[in-house]
Amino acid sequence: MAQQDYYQILGVDQLAEAKKIKEAYRELAFKYHPDRNEKNPDSAEMMKSVNEAYAVLSNVQKRRDYDTMRNRFGENAYGEFRNTYTEQDIFNGSDVHQIFEEMARSFGLRGVDSIFKDFYGSGYKGFAFKQHGIHGSGFIYRGGFGKRRGKAMASGTPPGLGRLARYLLQKVTGLSLPQTGQDIRDTIHLSPEFARSGGPYPYHHHRRSKKLVVSIPAGTKDGQQIRLSQMGAAGKNGGTDGDLYLKVKFKKPLLEKTKDFIVSAFSR
Repeated sequence: MAQQDYYQILGVDQLAEAKKIKEAYRELAFKYHPDRNEKNPDSAEMMKSVNEAYAVLSNVQKRRDYDTMRNRFGENAYGEFRNTYTEQDIFNGSDVHQIFEEMARSFGLRGVDSIFKDFYGSGYKGFAFKQHGIHGSGFIYRGGFGKRRGKAMASGTPPGLGRLARYLLQKVTGLSLPQTGQDIRDTIHLSPEFARSGGPYPYHHHRRSKKLVVSIPAGTKDGQQIRLSQMGAAGKNGGTDGDLYLKVKFKKPLLEKTKDFIVSAFSR
């Protein structure tokens, strides 16, 4: 088994605090995400190493066990540790899932389901990730940028399968096929000043009865859309959730509103 050092992988020292470890992981996970490295086949292996290192070092007990083996076995600590911990053990209780979903929502990248299935096969479902409350984050959507990859196949549904074909296939096989949830569209009203500077924007997701904090990028234009990946309607039978699209509309100053009202009144 090739020897690795979890601290070296994340670029932190053995005394690094939890916050420093998480910051290092976020940076490296974004750097090596496969969606951003299509021409670099080595990025997938780096991503796996980074995931594993963070899952171990972010957990107090696993980090303590690894440190003990590191002090005892030196450069052979990784092999000893992996003889003790399986992949399921390593990721059990990790918040890797949450961090991946935050990246997916913020930058339009594939989320944990797609990435981990590519990396670890269907067995990744056995990883017992932590489930945290959802906080939204967004990015400006401009047509093709950030489209979900392999959406139909990721949900287990053959691409191009229409409603009639789906109905007949379910009748014949008796299977309930996964169905992707519908996208939801809404409008948010921002002042031009806030849109120029950007920042956190509180948004109440009525369909999910959740309060989200949407990150408005600086320089947002009137009429642009912000996409929150997998924050739309829930998928069915294990299908992927739809997306939430928030259209930005600028608030008009009171003087301009009054002028529009007067013009409208006299034009009747």
